[in-house]
Amino acid sequence: MTKLFKTIGIIGRVKTPGVKETLKALVDFLLSLNKKILIETESALSLNYPEPLLTIEREQLGKNCDLLIVVGGDGSLLNAVHAVVDDEIPVLGINRGSLGFLTDILPTELEKIKDILDGKYLLEKRFLLTTTIKLQNDVIGHDDALNEVAIIPDAVPHMIEFEVYIDNKFVYSQDSDGLIIATPTGSTAYALSGGGPILHPQLDAIVLVPMFPHSLNNRPIVVEGDREITIIISPNKSTSPRLSCDGRAYINTPPGSRVMIKKKAKLLHLIHPLDYNYYETLRSKLHWGKKLNHME
Repeated sequence: MTKLFKTIGIIGRVKTPGVKETLKALVDFLLSLNKKILIETESALSLNYPEPLLTIEREQLGKNCDLLIVVGGDGSLLNAVHAVVDDEIPVLGINRGSLGFLTDILPTELEKIKDILDGKYLLEKRFLLTTTIKLQNDVIGHDDALNEVAIIPDAVPHMIEFEVYIDNKFVYSQDSDGLIIATPTGSTAYALSGGGPILHPQLDAIVLVPMFPHSLNNRPIVVEGDREITIIISPNKSTSPRLSCDGRAYINTPPGSRVMIKKKAKLLHLIHPLDYNYYETLRSKLHWGKKLNHME
């Protein structure tokens, strides 16, 4: 049985072209349906709306709404997810970005939102990764990622030396520009540009994609989603790679530090309209070939 949403949170990346216009159209549309809306403070200030609107800080969205609508691209949705995922608030995306693997609805399709509010929607659950960095026995960093955890060079490009363990079993050592550890959601993002495979979002799997490895024998590897991945940064190097979660946090990983990555307990609840088709999204965004006439 689908859940009906009573209080709708709204957030948008207002510096992206076209977002403010779509935010205003969304507010007008929801108010015309007599829906209770809470607009993230920065988003509300950008609108200069003629009537007072109920506003809320980003950090309070998860405690005060039961649906979050994000206006922007996939990056906007990624950023917004971190504000509500611990409360498992469903998220719906309106696409004002370039790709839109996560943001399904076009600005010209706001009427689809009425169907969703009437309970006509698909609910998809996707997992995140949670990462802890330790140096000796001290925790020096922690963050979550919906797309990927990436170990990358610091300000000066150079090879990174590290070891990879899965469930405490040694897998390999590697010299490379870094390593991308991605969820199925992130397999169409940074990991894809690094040569990784596309994983269907319902797969319980994690992909490890080397970045420009020194040896051509190092290839992407897909493991079960419940495995714990540990990366040990070589103590033999003097430089400190950085760790990025969804491109939004850069944490130094000094020589000898351990990066531990596992599935996060809380899931993202992603809302799609009933006509959502994952393969159609791939075909459209990646410009795959059209259906042949003789296959009709």
